[in-house]
Amino acid sequence: MKITLLTGKIFKIEQAAGVPLKVVSPVRCRRLALRIDQKERQAVLNLPPSCSVGRALEFVKANRVWIEKHLSSMPLCRPFADGEEICLFGEKVKICHCQDLKSGVVAENGELKVSGGSEFLSRRVRDHIRREAAGRLLELSRQKAELIGCRVNRVLIKDTKSRWGSCSGLNNINYSWRISLAPMQVIDYLVAHEVSHLRHRDHSKAFWACVKTLCPEAEAGRRWLKQNGGLLYIYE
Repeated sequence: MKITLLTGKIFKIEQAAGVPLKVVSPVRCRRLALRIDQKERQAVLNLPPSCSVGRALEFVKANRVWIEKHLSSMPLCRPFADGEEICLFGEKVKICHCQDLKSGVVAENGELKVSGGSEFLSRRVRDHIRREAAGRLLELSRQKAELIGCRVNRVLIKDTKSRWGSCSGLNNINYSWRISLAPMQVIDYLVAHEVSHLRHRDHSKAFWACVKTLCPEAEAGRRWLKQNGGLLYIYE
């Protein structure tokens, strides 16, 4: 019965919000909070189970300008395109469509040469980036883990909606493939962050001290991700 009531409450709020909004109600949620889901291009409202529909809608109304400002400033999504220059693990590479190339994707001399029909180009670039991320982020994660006497079991590459990375109790680390498009300083910070969770499962002072040990420029990387992370979602 309680689940049914909560589901109905969430539906009413989403329908009456007047802005693209998804409502979630985590078990431990204690206060109303808003964030922007860059991938889904909508606001997300954290709703305490005990909060009323009216109070939630007043909260959304009070923050409507903030929501609309952030949604309108998000760049339009687009596929990877021939001739486009992208940042890949801190290095600029140019995408070149080479229809007669035998292999799928070849990286050489600052170019990413992509074979096949143009309709497959964007998907092949994305798949190539995911493969590169799997190997390079695993290597970097294991290097940093060794520095603090920990061990990474596996690295999985995903396309997560709200997290750039996460660390499980089984010592597996998940990363969004999109972080590969960020400056190397940012990638280094994210890896340091997730690897530090192998030792500290919280965000205590000890955790942040560990992050800084593994990445002295952590604060700059963290700040870049907070301010510019939405740019990594412009590709479909």
